[in-house]
Amino acid sequence: MAVTNVIDSGVTSALNATASTSSNSADLQDSFMTLLVAQLQNQDPMNPMENAEMTSQLAQINTVSGIESLNETLAGINGQLDTSQVLQAADMIGKGVLVDGERVLVGEEGVTTPFGVELPQAADEVRITIRNAAGEVVRTFEPFSMDAGVESFTWDGTTNDGTVVAEGSYSVSVSATADGDSIVATTLNYALVSGVSLDANGAPLLDLGGISDPVDLDDIRQIL
Repeated sequence: MAVTNVIDSGVTSALNATASTSSNSADLQDSFMTLLVAQLQNQDPMNPMENAEMTSQLAQINTVSGIESLNETLAGINGQLDTSQVLQAADMIGKGVLVDGERVLVGEEGVTTPFGVELPQAADEVRITIRNAAGEVVRTFEPFSMDAGVESFTWDGTTNDGTVVAEGSYSVSVSATADGDSIVATTLNYALVSGVSLDANGAPLLDLGGISDPVDLDDIRQIL
């Protein structure tokens, strides 16, 4: 009958709407029951609605309600995760971290900021070179082996001949090999977390005091 077609069409539209937007479950159920009662009142007594048909329609409206409840639950979980990330980010204010970068700063008496190396796999030979602002090599480290992951290092601020370098900014470059083949090695520089802000989506961003653009939590490779 025509009323049956209206109910089927209404339930299908409700399912589609729920999949794309957050619908009001109570309103959907009220509308469904109104249509169902109208169908029962106007059905042909000689050809009444089959039990299976009614069960199917009830199952569809329960699916609509279930999808909305699931969406609300997921939204609540996402909200809790966002809050947890903000609290985690705020707890990092004042801490030193390693992020992608090549800079090493040298202060008075050769005091330097730490730096790091990240490898996707173990290497049997890692070479570290430090250069000044003019690109001249001032220090090379003895080759060493390293497991996959992140390790932090400290330079004593001296050249290969033991002279203390001038204050300023220096760069670090890393090369690594495994069984004679080159592998990707990422250099990491030190930064101090000075504040937290939120991006357009409400996710926390860490302010590194001008060392680089604000970064998210996933960009932190190590906390020192």
